[in-house]
Amino acid sequence: MHKPALPMDGPDTYNDRIRIVLVETSHSGNIGAVARAMKNMGLGNLWLVNPKSFPDEASYARAAGASDVLDRAQVVGSLAEAIDDCVLVMGTSARGRKVPWPVMPPPEAAETASEGAAGGSVALVFGRESNGLSNDELQHCHHHIHIPSNPEYSSLNLAMAVQVMCYELRMLYLRSLEGGEGSPYLKPMSAPGDAGWDVSPASVRDVEGFFGHLEQMLVDVEFHRRENPRQLMTRLRRLFQRARLDQMEVNILRGILTAAQKAAGKAPNQRQSTDGESSATGQEEGHV
Repeated sequence: MHKPALPMDGPDTYNDRIRIVLVETSHSGNIGAVARAMKNMGLGNLWLVNPKSFPDEASYARAAGASDVLDRAQVVGSLAEAIDDCVLVMGTSARGRKVPWPVMPPPEAAETASEGAAGGSVALVFGRESNGLSNDELQHCHHHIHIPSNPEYSSLNLAMAVQVMCYELRMLYLRSLEGGEGSPYLKPMSAPGDAGWDVSPASVRDVEGFFGHLEQMLVDVEFHRRENPRQLMTRLRRLFQRARLDQMEVNILRGILTAAQKAAGKAPNQRQSTDGESSATGQEEGHV
């Protein structure tokens, strides 16, 4: 029993017009892994040229929720059948052939494929796990795609190679939506204030209250001397300002400071524990 398919989510042009073609795949589990890689990136048009075994349980097990891609897969007996109605064919290849052929890395290949899809079906062809595409098969391709992997260990798993191309197509699609629905997927989320962050940024007042509390705690535990401060607080300020704290993080840190003061037998003053403010005068109240 294979896992049920999840809903497809991707651009119709890519789903319908850009097809992933696998030639004589020997391990059916790789077909399932390819289906999963495709669906991750919003593609769903899979063609299989004379696979050794398909469909079978291994392929559906490896698909992990992308069974609809396998259900729709077209199985044909030759590469000629798989690309017969295509206006553009691109095959994955290693460099170094006797007769040079137009070759491009994945980002440029994705752009070329996307442009070609405006005029009809485009095939991205991937060869056998053991030895890739034959010279004759590559000569049926308008362009060769070379994935610049580590030359000391250049062999990619079939699904990995497909994932690279599907990812480039996905990124190209999302960039075309930038400023609209695609924008949130491309913009980084690294600090409070960024779209998607769960807590609002801490205000200057909150952060200054924390710094005052931090300095008082360091005095209380006899780690810091105000009369001989050196650069301790400056460096700590630089550290925490670099972190760009949010409101919850400030609350957590101040809770830690209060616990440290209590453990040291130095109860925090009332002003620090209630309103989050601390001035130099307020810090020194009750300081021994």
